[in-house]
Amino acid sequence: MNLNPKARNVLDSLKNPSRQEMKEALVKINMTIEELETFLESPSGKPYYRKLLYKSEDVELLVMNWSDLECAPHDHGDSHGWIHVLNGTSINYVYEVKNSKLPKELFKEYHHRDQLFFAPKNGVHKMQGDGTEGLVTLHLYSPPITGMKVYDLEKCAACVVSDDCGAWWPDEQHQKLKEIKLKKEA
Repeated sequence: MNLNPKARNVLDSLKNPSRQEMKEALVKINMTIEELETFLESPSGKPYYRKLLYKSEDVELLVMNWSDLECAPHDHGDSHGWIHVLNGTSINYVYEVKNSKLPKELFKEYHHRDQLFFAPKNGVHKMQGDGTEGLVTLHLYSPPITGMKVYDLEKCAACVVSDDCGAWWPDEQHQKLKEIKLKKEA
């Protein structure tokens, strides 16, 4: 991973960072889409292509470039983090999940170029670009994501996915760590 030395120093200094420390670090590394263009590849039929740029015991930094597809509703396991919109506009749908039931959409919000938004621990959301420009986002999570749960609202199910799977229902059997049947709202 060819991270610039300034960004590496900032990220190396993060030890069990708070929400505020993570936001300050993302602002301080001040990465631009131009710096990250060499890491971007085609999403190849998926909602996004993701590239891990940095990972320590405490944090991980990823860049994602988005197709026109929305990702599935998902959480971030036991992680929380910040998402920085580098290009385009993100539509972020926020859900509520109660008692092993299907996630219920609460609201959607738009985040434009240069805006940051927070993804809380245990929060469930889905994202997509608004289709006007290519959406590119930079994500900083703590701790590194593991145990992400992806929801399929049509199958009325959730799946804990392997760390190499994105926010979509896994294609490969080895990416399905645990499948969970959900209840519909009464």
